[in-house]
Amino acid sequence: MSSRRPDESRPGARAYGGEPEDPHELLHRARRLTAEGHPAAGRAWERAAAALRRAGGTITPGDHADALDSTALDCRGGARPAASPLYSRAADLHERAGQRGKALVSRARAVVAGQDPGPAGRAELAELCERAVALHRTGRATVAQTARVLVLRARAWADLLDGMPDPGAEAVALRGELGRLIAFAAPHRADPAVLGPLADARALLGRITAPDDPAAALVHLRAAVADQRAGGRPWGAARHELLLAGVLRAVGAHQEAAGVLRSALRADGPAAPLRASDRTRLALALARTLAEPASVGRGGRGIGDEEVSLLVEALDGAGGAAEDPRPAALARLWLGSVYAERGRCREAAALLQDSLSAFAASGDEAALVRARAWLAQSALCLGEPGRAAREYTLAAGRCGRWRDRRHAAALVHRAAHAFAESGAPERSARAYERAADLWRAAGDHGAAAGALRGRARQVSAVLGEAAAEVILEEARREARREARRGSGRGDGSPLGGGDARGQETGAMRTGGEGTGPWPGLSGLPEPYGRPGRYQVNVYGDVGGRGRWAAAAPRTRVQGCV
Repeated sequence: MSSRRPDESRPGARAYGGEPEDPHELLHRARRLTAEGHPAAGRAWERAAAALRRAGGTITPGDHADALDSTALDCRGGARPAASPLYSRAADLHERAGQRGKALVSRARAVVAGQDPGPAGRAELAELCERAVALHRTGRATVAQTARVLVLRARAWADLLDGMPDPGAEAVALRGELGRLIAFAAPHRADPAVLGPLADARALLGRITAPDDPAAALVHLRAAVADQRAGGRPWGAARHELLLAGVLRAVGAHQEAAGVLRSALRADGPAAPLRASDRTRLALALARTLAEPASVGRGGRGIGDEEVSLLVEALDGAGGAAEDPRPAALARLWLGSVYAERGRCREAAALLQDSLSAFAASGDEAALVRARAWLAQSALCLGEPGRAAREYTLAAGRCGRWRDRRHAAALVHRAAHAFAESGAPERSARAYERAADLWRAAGDHGAAAGALRGRARQVSAVLGEAAAEVILEEARREARREARRGSGRGDGSPLGGGDARGQETGAMRTGGEGTGPWPGLSGLPEPYGRPGRYQVNVYGDVGGRGRWAAAAPRTRVQGCV
């Protein structure tokens, strides 16, 4: 028995409840889902292959290749390294089956799935594109297959833009390539298979246009969403809707962005399921959109119950090792910080602790600093100042080299207060001294004065009033320096003018990097917040256009066109 099209009239071809049990019907279903690019295709091939083995049959090379392709498409997050060899094996099997167009698509995917393909990978993709065009001219590759190879090359090109000597010129050249690709594919849009690569080309064009011309980018992204939905593939539209919402946020159209994201989430269902990481990212992006003051008419940055529900939904729907782990880690971090602000500190601490491993694996400094700072805040709330001091110290150590030195200064200042609360006056005094030095380096003499007063209190407890008076005189000198600057900011204490336990630090305003009072824990750089100019962050923002973009590290988000 080999894998062939089933005789669907055979009795007993479906089990109770409408699920197929006949191996050939299972194969037919797997082929159909593969042709549609359905997220369930990989699982369908697993069931079909198992049923075929039980019946004593074998799977053909062509079907085996499709199964490997579908499995590789699901390799994200921790499973991503497995994708490239799976695609390479699929390409070999497609060649054996005489499917040369499919083989080229698999080979191109193998290159793109590798870890950040460089110039060598781009050259290999260019060669594959030449072969695909030649096969198409002779009728041995379809328009859809040829367009897919061309899109994959364009995607790899886009991912390398920010590291090129002249990114702007390269972006102009890539936009020209994408325009020609769209002109090649668009006349064949009646073929549903063409709509997928056509939509991806338009979305990619929107992505690399957004930093320079957001209005034009919106046109391309709306067309991409429409093409995916016209092809009956709403699950494929999720990535494009995320990008569309990101550009809409960038131009201030928060209500429209929220509408796009709500529509994408509503489209999820048994017949058209979203991948777990896509759903998580859409829920995160909607929570972010609603949290923007301009979108909801609230005067502050606090978030409401709907946003909290979206964060819970994002976390509940997060995938496992085969999915991108970053959205789930972000959901834990954001939800944990919200719970900490609301006094639900035990729940907050559990979420924040769980997020640390994912952030450590990715090496994202901004994420680790933010998570540890909120974990310290939660520990203070729970009456664990010793733990809080350790977490503040670890957070401060990670941001010591940031351009805005206020973050490290304020976190060391908070660590000093926590050491004092834990009954360690010597360690507290040393931390206050370090905080004062950091505040001076940041140009905030008022905050330095506050740190010195804190140090004087701890020194007084250990060495007496005379030793403390020397430090207080130094604090008065720092305060006079601040007064001469005419800042009018009080003593600059990062604990809001006093060492009240658990109080949020600083005024929630800032006059720019390194000026004004420290913006507080919520003003720390955002994890995964700053992509390159032509890259996309977890929330769908292009080119670091978001509020926290300036200080956060660069990142490339897997799965974005």
